[in-house]
Amino acid sequence: MLCHLRPALVMLALFVALLGVAYPLTITVVAEAAMPRQAGGSLIRKDGAVIGSALVGQSFTSDSYFHGRPSATSAPDPSDSSKTIDAPYNAASSSGSNLGPTSRKLIDRVTADVKTMREGGQATVPADSVTTSGSGLDPHISPENAANQIARIARARNAPVARIRELVTARTEGRLLGIIGEPRVNVLALNLALDAMKP
Repeated sequence: MLCHLRPALVMLALFVALLGVAYPLTITVVAEAAMPRQAGGSLIRKDGAVIGSALVGQSFTSDSYFHGRPSATSAPDPSDSSKTIDAPYNAASSSGSNLGPTSRKLIDRVTADVKTMREGGQATVPADSVTTSGSGLDPHISPENAANQIARIARARNAPVARIRELVTARTEGRLLGIIGEPRVNVLALNLALDAMKP
């Protein structure tokens, strides 16, 4: 039996050393050398303090800022740990809602959001302004979603609509390699540009 067990233990130790130690260490060193910002989480700093990541959405509710798309993340219910409650932009619990098109909760939320936007004067409602992303933490919105928010932000900041529109255009990212994905705008970067805008 030892003659069968010994090769198995040697292989286990070898693969643990290779795949559990050497490979992750090599990938970490290469990533830190080749792409230090991305390997560190694409952190965004303001006045020396970390205020977010270019990869993780945040909740903005003030009328003077662009709002991200809805978030479906959750957290344990403090009163019953076997259940969860909505916790928008909870980076510790990245997930979609898993609500299907026949879910009453999803239908009611989307219907209410669309109604609110139409009452606010929006003629069109882009899908990403009322639907969540698969991770629940998408940091981007579509240029159409951003355009729909320009008038509200201009009023709140007492700024020219054209100036806000210029910020959106300047920060719109195109398709990767011209064909992959859709044009998008990073909400945190756009809001930082708003704060840096000269009156």
